[in-house]
Amino acid sequence: MGYKIIVTDDRFGSYEEEKVVLSPLGAEIEVMNLQNQEEAAAVLKDADGILVNLFPLSAQLIGSLDKCRIISRYGVGYDNVDVRAATKAGIHVARVPDYATEDVSDHAAALLLACVRKLSYRDRRVREGGWDLNKEQTSQRVRGKVLGLIGFGRIGTALHRKLSGFCLAEVLVCDPYIDPAQIRQAGAVPATLERLLTESDYVSVHAPLSGETRGLIGKDELALMKSSAILINTARGPLIDEAALTAALSSGLLHYAGLDVFHSEPLAVDNPLMKLDNVILSDHAGWYSEESKAELKTRAAENIAAVLRGGRPVYPVNTLE
Repeated sequence: MGYKIIVTDDRFGSYEEEKVVLSPLGAEIEVMNLQNQEEAAAVLKDADGILVNLFPLSAQLIGSLDKCRIISRYGVGYDNVDVRAATKAGIHVARVPDYATEDVSDHAAALLLACVRKLSYRDRRVREGGWDLNKEQTSQRVRGKVLGLIGFGRIGTALHRKLSGFCLAEVLVCDPYIDPAQIRQAGAVPATLERLLTESDYVSVHAPLSGETRGLIGKDELALMKSSAILINTARGPLIDEAALTAALSSGLLHYAGLDVFHSEPLAVDNPLMKLDNVILSDHAGWYSEESKAELKTRAAENIAAVLRGGRPVYPVNTLE
């Protein structure tokens, strides 16, 4: 008898990579676009494995699963999966932590440089007939500035590597889970969050979303930053208090921001950020390249395959007894 694997929400259109991995095990993939928890409970009840993108898998939903052995998330984060409930139910939870390191760090660098050089604003104004725009939005050179990295995992270290050629004065790193000696060995300086925010000209956020990090940067933290500073977020929207950030950008407390992630996605057309000229917005696309998409799909399926063979996921989140 074959295995039943459900994709909860279709973001890719094609699932050839998953089929290559799972078909030899007799697994069939059913692609859904689940709309609510009630529909999901009925559809997922007899699934052997679940491939989830953005759809929320609540404790109640996970508790209703009869056959599921593994939930594999397309992505690095897994805040839309109740891991505690899955562990209690004896279900493996897995993710793909290493598929888009180059792509997200590229995107963070692109947002930063676009903010420094005001490229989005210049593009809009030139299309409107504008020229000689330096008085409207000023720019400063990158050389000699201080970069602050909140999080020094795969993406933070990749961004550090890529920006090292810009002759920065210093790179400050706040990451309580990384040995300070390792940070120093990489050519950066361990720092508290307060010092990083106070001294940095550019701050790029690369922390995971958790109960500990939700709202990590709020009104008080933004008030510590230089009025000339630029804030980049390619991690998770709720790491930053969006209302406080909007107020800081509107009032001139903060110079510029480059945002790829938001509290609610897609970004609503009436979101106040839409009206600001000192923020560059993108559509949670930092993870994306054709290469990273293929890697993501393959590795998410490999998590499923490893469990179906009787083992553990390649990239486990939880530990089952």
